[in-house]
Amino acid sequence: MPHPVYRAILLFGLPGVGKGTQGQRIGSLPHFRHVSTGELFRSLDPESSLGQEVRSYSERGLLVPDELTIRIFHDAIGRLITSGQFDPAQDTLALDGIPRNVNQAKILDGQLRVLRIIYLVSSDEQVMIDRMKRRAEVEGRKDDADEDVIRRRFDVYRRETKPVLECYPRALIAEIDALGTPDEVTAAIKKELAAS
Repeated sequence: MPHPVYRAILLFGLPGVGKGTQGQRIGSLPHFRHVSTGELFRSLDPESSLGQEVRSYSERGLLVPDELTIRIFHDAIGRLITSGQFDPAQDTLALDGIPRNVNQAKILDGQLRVLRIIYLVSSDEQVMIDRMKRRAEVEGRKDDADEDVIRRRFDVYRRETKPVLECYPRALIAEIDALGTPDEVTAAIKKELAAS
């Protein structure tokens, strides 16, 4: 059965740039629903075979395979629709972490109608590393505690995720400075969404 076409805003940027924070804020706006693949992965039962498989990738700073990611994503959207938390007829997804590479963008082409890409840009990687280490302490996220794993995630982002931006028209991409306060970044994003 074909999937419906979902309206979507895509959140892009290095790990630690604030996609989750901003995604949650966008998701609190009327007719927006934030979906983070990282949160979907972390919400899996860690004792389940699926949870163990996903964790085996994330703890090494590697991407979860595309087929598995897309399946988990569609299952989650199906649950949101069934529970009444997302109405594809009138709501827009704020997606954080998907599509994460060019292949995923191709798989989702025709399933997502991308309205805007919010590209959170940081000129200082050390700030992102420090943010992630603080997040690791607060949220107990092992994948954010090890600087070598963080730097590997940055490399994976540059090699696999950043090229996704080239799959979409340049006019859809709004670059926003991620080094402002969360409120400043949110205000800049709202301005972009209002203009789209």
